[in-house]
Amino acid sequence: MPPWPASPRRTFVHVRPPSGRALRFRLRPRGPARAQSAAPLPPMAGNGEAPVPVGTQQEQDRKGRRGWQGTARIWEETEQQAKKLKSSEDGEQHRKLPKRKVVLLVAYSGKGYHGMQRNVGSSKFKTIEDDLVSALVRSGCIPENHGEDMRKMSFQRCARTDKGVSAAGQVVSLKVWLIDDLLEKINSHLPSHIRILGLKRVTGGFNSKNKCDARTYFYMLPTFAFAHKDHDAQDETYRLQAETLGRVNRLLACYRGTHNFHNFTSQKGPREPSARRYILDMFCEEPFVREGMEFAVIKVKGQSFMTHQIRKMVGLVVAVVKGYAPESVLERCWGEAKVDVPKAPGLGLVLERVHFEKYNQRFGHDGLHEPLDWAREEAEVAAFKEQHIYPTIISTERHERSMAQWLSTLPVHDFSATAHAAAGPGTKVPRALEGSDGDGGSD
Repeated sequence: MPPWPASPRRTFVHVRPPSGRALRFRLRPRGPARAQSAAPLPPMAGNGEAPVPVGTQQEQDRKGRRGWQGTARIWEETEQQAKKLKSSEDGEQHRKLPKRKVVLLVAYSGKGYHGMQRNVGSSKFKTIEDDLVSALVRSGCIPENHGEDMRKMSFQRCARTDKGVSAAGQVVSLKVWLIDDLLEKINSHLPSHIRILGLKRVTGGFNSKNKCDARTYFYMLPTFAFAHKDHDAQDETYRLQAETLGRVNRLLACYRGTHNFHNFTSQKGPREPSARRYILDMFCEEPFVREGMEFAVIKVKGQSFMTHQIRKMVGLVVAVVKGYAPESVLERCWGEAKVDVPKAPGLGLVLERVHFEKYNQRFGHDGLHEPLDWAREEAEVAAFKEQHIYPTIISTERHERSMAQWLSTLPVHDFSATAHAAAGPGTKVPRALEGSDGDGGSD
């Protein structure tokens, strides 16, 4: 009787990569070789060996080569997987940590930066978020690919500050790994003029832009900006009188309430609903002297602001107080006619605080989350302003004289003519560019 067909032999290879996880592979012929191995053997002729067909030796050689090639591929794949396991050990360790939605209280001096918001793919204009995201990655609280695509960590800033604008109370929301000493590690990779002053857990769906009820900015300027136009525009000995301060505050109060601020930005047309903004308060504080020069701080609180809105609000009041524009120009700005409103320098503008009253009422005392009021961080915020923001504004004003140079341009503005009249007959005036709704301080 012919013998039973021989069963194909199965070879198992055990591989133990550096990670310690055992991998088991089965080696077996591939393609035609597998089918042939299962075929019955030809009957034996007497005591002689079975005849060998022509070309069988060459076929066996090819089978051997394929078997070695397959084995080599398996070993190569095993080695690659072992490397992946080894390189991902740190990632696995991080993934075991809880990933939670948090908010960071950020303070920064905006000098030398092209605003807060990151310009992905553009290294020409450096922003605050470029340094911030780099520090987040290097500290190990977010993976590297989250730094490349910020949507993966649900990143959102509360206010999009413009070029040169600083902040003492900016808030950003994002998802991070809650590693040990998180704030210390992030700050260790940041320059001294950018600091994370606080961190708090928030609800999973929290968005710092959408949940913000209002923003408070202040604008710091030398008081000689309020001197009459016949006065020396660069007189550092000028001191603001109580009567002039009273007039400044009376004019600033005209901005309170809901108005059509299309004349205070280049992004909105007069009939766009989003040009209507609500200002809760705006006033000028008592002046103070620093390094022999007197300064004053104008504070404004509003639900949200459009690009350049605050700087134009300040610029128009300065123009009126100095005598370049009549007080009636403020009332005329709310109409549809285009008014030539000057824009004050960006140097003195600072985002001081963001407000989350509705969020605090709902979640601030639920036993799981803290209210977003940053009361415990007040001392650090004040210290940062004294160390980085105020000195930068004062020294830059002394050396670059940005306010004095801007004041010299006010006589060029025609506050009595509309844009159509100034352009002349037959000239088309371009419509205001369409822009975003404003994310609260895109100034």
